[in-house]
Amino acid sequence: MKTLYHILLGASFTTLLLAGCSKSFLEREPQSALQEDAVTNKKGVNTLLIGAYGALDGQDYADGDMKNLSGGSGYAVAPDNWIYGSVAGGDAHKGSDPSDAASILQIVTFAANSSNGFFNDKWRVDYEGIRRCNFTLHVLANVTDMTPAEKDVVAGEARFLRGHYYSDLKKMFDKVPWVDENSADYKKLVVNDYKIPNDKDVWPMIEADFKFAADHLPETQKEVGRANKWAAVAYLAKTLLYQGKFAAAMPLFEDVINSGVTTKGLKYGLMEHFHDNFDAFTENNKEAVFSIQYSANDGSGGTGNANQGDMLNYPYNGPFSCCGFYQPSQDLVNSFRTDDDGLPYLDAFNQHPVKNDMGVPDTVAFTPDAGNLDPRLDWTVGRRGIPFLDWGLHPGMSWVRNQQSAGPYAALKNVYMQVNQDKFYDGNSWAPGNAINYVLIRFADVLLMAAECQANAGSLDKAQDYVNMVRERAANPVGWVKEYINPDDPMGGYTEDPAANYHISPYPAGTFAGSGKDYALKAIRFERKLELAMEGHRFFDLVRWGLAQTEINRYFSYEKTITSDIATGNFGARNKFYPIPQRQIDLSVKDGASVLKQNAGY
Repeated sequence: MKTLYHILLGASFTTLLLAGCSKSFLEREPQSALQEDAVTNKKGVNTLLIGAYGALDGQDYADGDMKNLSGGSGYAVAPDNWIYGSVAGGDAHKGSDPSDAASILQIVTFAANSSNGFFNDKWRVDYEGIRRCNFTLHVLANVTDMTPAEKDVVAGEARFLRGHYYSDLKKMFDKVPWVDENSADYKKLVVNDYKIPNDKDVWPMIEADFKFAADHLPETQKEVGRANKWAAVAYLAKTLLYQGKFAAAMPLFEDVINSGVTTKGLKYGLMEHFHDNFDAFTENNKEAVFSIQYSANDGSGGTGNANQGDMLNYPYNGPFSCCGFYQPSQDLVNSFRTDDDGLPYLDAFNQHPVKNDMGVPDTVAFTPDAGNLDPRLDWTVGRRGIPFLDWGLHPGMSWVRNQQSAGPYAALKNVYMQVNQDKFYDGNSWAPGNAINYVLIRFADVLLMAAECQANAGSLDKAQDYVNMVRERAANPVGWVKEYINPDDPMGGYTEDPAANYHISPYPAGTFAGSGKDYALKAIRFERKLELAMEGHRFFDLVRWGLAQTEINRYFSYEKTITSDIATGNFGARNKFYPIPQRQIDLSVKDGASVLKQNAGY
C-alpha cells in the first residue's frame, strides 16, 4: 500500500493532476493543484484513500528526500509517540547528549513552551492526515461508478483514519478545532487558514467517526494494513475509555475479544512469543488489531517508509549507524523486578533496584543482576551482559553515548534482527530504517483496557482473568531470552538456559476480589506499564488516570539521583496537555484577535 501510494502520488499528495489540453494557458490549473473531476471515480477515490493511509507514519517526499509532512525530521512526528508518550511518561530518557535535539529535552522535562517546533510539526502532520480523509469523503459523495456498499467501505476507512488523527490530537492538545468534509475550506493544509475556533470538545465527533466505521467496515479486509470492523470497534471502545465511559466501552472490548477475526481467519489472541509483536518477520499476526505498515528497501529512494520516526533510537556505535536516543529509564527497569511469588512490586519496585553498569567501563568485568525478573524486561530493554536480540551480548558503555546523562540502557522493541536484516533493515539514509510495523492497537492492549473496564464495573475476577492472560504469555518459557553464545551463528547461537533469573506468575485466584477495586486497578495499571513499555502509551495513560503529576514527579525525584538529563524536570498542573503551537495561534488571527485559544497555564 505504501509503495502504491508513492507511485500514484509522486512527490506530494497534491500532484496527482492532469490539466485539460483544451484550456488556454491562463485558464489551466497549476500542476500542483488537484483537479477534482480527475479523481471523482472509483479508481481516483481509492487512490485518495491510500493517500490518507499514507499519512499515518507522518512521512512524505520533499525536496527529493523523505521528510515529515510538515517539512522537518521524521522523529518529531513518529506515530508511536516515543517522545510525547514514552519519554515524557518516564519509560525512557531522551538519550544521546543533552544538547543533541535539545527541543526534545525541553518537552520531556515539561519546560517547553508553545514555540517549540516539535508541537507545530505534530499538529500539522495530524491535520494533513485529516485533510486527506476529508478530501476523500468529499470526492466520494460525487462518485457514480461505485455501489452503495463499496462507498460505505471507503467512507468507513476514511472516517476510521480521521478518528485516529483526531484522537492523537485530542490526547496531545485537548482543545483542537474540528474540520470535516462539510467545512468550507476542508482541502487546506494548515487548519487555521480557515479560522476555526477550538472551543468544542471533539470526542463526540471522534466517537461518531469510529461508530460509522464499525457499522460499515467488513470483519476482514483482503489487503493487509486496511482497517476492519474490529479495529474500529476497538478504537471506539478506547475513545470511550479515555472519557471514563467504562460501562459503554466494556461490551465493545468484549466484542473484540470474543468475535474478532484476522484476515487469516484466526481469532484475535496473544502470540506465543512476546517478541513476535516487534519482529518484521512475524508481524501482521493475530495480536495486531491495527498496525501502521512499514517497508524497507521498497524503491522509494529513502527510508521514509521504513519507520523513520524511530531512526534515532538505536544503540550508539556497535553495528548500528545511529544514534543513541530513547534510553529506557532505571525506573522502568526496576518495574520488571518480581518477588518470590513471581509478582511485581506495585509500590516498592524502586526499593528493589535492578543492578546496572553505570560508570563501569567495558574493560571491567560486570555480572548482570541475579534476582527475580519479568522476562519482558529483556525484550524491551537492552542491558549489559544480556543478549541484544541476536546481535550478541550488549557490551555496555561502548554502546551508550553518554551514560551520565541518560543512563546505561538501550531501546529494543524498535530494533531489527541480525538474521534477517537483508530484508528488513533499510540503509538508504544517514540513520537506520526498518520494516517493523508499529502496532497501534494490539490484543494485549485490548485485554488490559477490558480489564480496566471490568474492574471499574466491580467484576474483579474477570479483570484478573484478562491480566493473567497477559502474564501467562510472558511466563511461557518459549518466549524467554536465552543466553547468546555464538555471534557467528545467530539462529543456532543460543543455549536452552534463560539469560537471567526469570520468575513471573499470574495472580493467584481471588487476589483482585479479595484485595478490592483499588488494588485491582493498581495492578492493571502496572501491567500496562510492563506490557506496553516503550510503545508510546505511558504519558497518556497517566493523564487519563489523573496520576500524571504524582507519578511523573515521583519519577523525576528518583531518576535524577542516577542521571543528570532530567535534573530540572517538573510536572505542573498545566502539563497534562501540551501547548497549542504558537504558529497555529498566530495563523488564526481574525479581526485582530486569535481564534485559537491556548491551553491553561501556557
